[in-house]
Amino acid sequence: MLRENINFLITNRVPRIFLTQLVGKISKIKNPYIVKFCIRVWSWFSCLDFTESEKQEFNSIQECFTRKLRPETRPIDRNPNIVVSPCDAILGETGIIRGGQLFQAKDLWYELAELLGNNKTLALQLEGYLYMTMRLTSSMYHRFHAPCDCTLTHVTYINGDTWNVNPITLQRIQRLFCRNERAILHFDSDCGKFYMIPVAAILVAGIKLHAIDTVMDTKYAGPKEYSLNSVYKKGEELGWFQHGSTIIFLFPVGLTLAAKNQDILKFGQVLLTV
Repeated sequence: MLRENINFLITNRVPRIFLTQLVGKISKIKNPYIVKFCIRVWSWFSCLDFTESEKQEFNSIQECFTRKLRPETRPIDRNPNIVVSPCDAILGETGIIRGGQLFQAKDLWYELAELLGNNKTLALQLEGYLYMTMRLTSSMYHRFHAPCDCTLTHVTYINGDTWNVNPITLQRIQRLFCRNERAILHFDSDCGKFYMIPVAAILVAGIKLHAIDTVMDTKYAGPKEYSLNSVYKKGEELGWFQHGSTIIFLFPVGLTLAAKNQDILKFGQVLLTV
């Protein structure tokens, strides 16, 4: 309990946005000594593994955060009846949206409409959808991809806080995902309309989508709405986080979840089957 309290205080009861912006600046510094020192410190707290990475050495910490994988390390199953994991992640809470609510942790729930930027109309349309909470830790691969052949039709960006999204914080902070910086990605596919909601977190918070020519972060002022028509094949890269965080994945019912709570998923692994 003492360790949990210390973890919570260190990662949350701090000037979160200021610290996030400061670390963001440090992460862009191109100095081999600073990079090596930061990676060594980072390794004390996380299990860093570069065996699948395209590069083993990096010009900046941000380059390390957003490292690419060698293509052959993640084969993609092209079966149209299979939806793959869009990212490396720990699978958190899953379930069916009932009464416009999603389960966060312990006894905490949150409203889908608030998560969607108070879009009550869309929230009603998503009643009965399957939701999956996918947490990316700081040491994981931070890029995310199309889970099936699809078209990105709209993006809504929502400014917010940068609370940590680790299990301790999820159990203590109500409506956490509704507080943090996030984007709502709308997709059309042969499996129906689905949605991905990347949620940023403390330290190098920021979301970069290839369909939008800017990084959306704590200093980003807008625009907030983007109408798009960006086509992606299954496995094609959508964008990346500048740090570990969470993706909330909303998919139509009628598919079977091929993983269970706390499973460690890899991008390209089977997630849903028709």
